[in-house]
Amino acid sequence: MEKQDMEIIYHNNLRTVYKYLFCLTHNAEISEELTQETFYQATKGIKNFRGDCKISVWLCQIAKRLWYKELGKKKNTIVPLETIDNEIKSQDDIERDYLINIEKVEIFKLLHNFDVITREVMYLRLMGELSFAEIGDIMGRKETWARVTFYRGKQELVKGREK
Repeated sequence: MEKQDMEIIYHNNLRTVYKYLFCLTHNAEISEELTQETFYQATKGIKNFRGDCKISVWLCQIAKRLWYKELGKKKNTIVPLETIDNEIKSQDDIERDYLINIEKVEIFKLLHNFDVITREVMYLRLMGELSFAEIGDIMGRKETWARVTFYRGKQELVKGREK
């Protein structure tokens, strides 16, 4: 594959890969790093792309694998005590943040009980702000499927909040 082809793939899929990673990581810096690593890995392995799925799906699978690899590294990392001390917030900050995010917390608690597929669709739509077409591409399904899955998930959220 030529350099121009990879540049086109990069520009056409950069936003989708970044948003997907942001949904997984909830961290802009890590998402940016992993996005760049995803395209680096894709460039190295483009000859292995079979074409049996959309390129965006293939890229998101590379991104997911890199995120899981990153999580594995962090699991075995020892964090220095001074880092923890610097990250501890005052009680007032914690209470204020909690009050600001109480709605989000409630929604995430409810989403935690959803099946894996519906939860991922909800995260991609709510946190990643992806279109239904983009979600369908990532999940290897049609846009209509993503819309219906999101709608059903939204109905479950409403039911869960009414309890």
